[in-house]
Amino acid sequence: MNGIENYIGFIVAGLLMNITPGADTVYIITRSVAQGKKAGIYSVLGIGSGAVIHVVFATLGLSVILAKSVIAFTVIKWVGAVYLIFLGVKTLLDKSGLFDNQKVDFEKVDLLKIYKQGFLTNLLNPKIGIFFLSLLPQFIKAEHTNNVLPFLILGCTFLLTGTIWCLFLVHTASFMTNRLRSNQKIGKVMKKISGYVFIGLGLQLLMKKN
Repeated sequence: MNGIENYIGFIVAGLLMNITPGADTVYIITRSVAQGKKAGIYSVLGIGSGAVIHVVFATLGLSVILAKSVIAFTVIKWVGAVYLIFLGVKTLLDKSGLFDNQKVDFEKVDLLKIYKQGFLTNLLNPKIGIFFLSLLPQFIKAEHTNNVLPFLILGCTFLLTGTIWCLFLVHTASFMTNRLRSNQKIGKVMKKISGYVFIGLGLQLLMKKN
């Protein structure tokens, strides 16, 4: 199939990575529960856009640079970690309620900002680039490693399965919104948990040696 072998195996591997909780998952669920389905969808669009950049970079060989250059990997790792920690601290310091019973506040949600944050959350995660570098070649026949097409097909497949999973998260999380929004105590607890999780993910990224 266009230089690809064990395509089903790749889909399974991609799904396993998609369902493994990470910064993207936390961001999508937090936005969906706190601000509704529309905000969740925009966060998915932002994360998907960041993933598109990773696919393009992997296809063009930039992921090879990230894997072989300690300096390049370290710089991106630090930028991504600092951004995650920043989001966590900002969430913890924000005194406003996580949920709001007024519908008008839903209309004031800055969807462009949500999109940008989702985009940066994914783009500044070097593990995505390393994932493509380490996984994609395993499913491409040796005689086709210099061919761009199989890389693009696998990359687009990962984007599709990832987007479907993320939209499922949005639907599930936003379904809980009406119940959770009526309980401000639960909202405050969830907000603190989200802040600590973002900080934890950033610190974990900083401590990652490779």
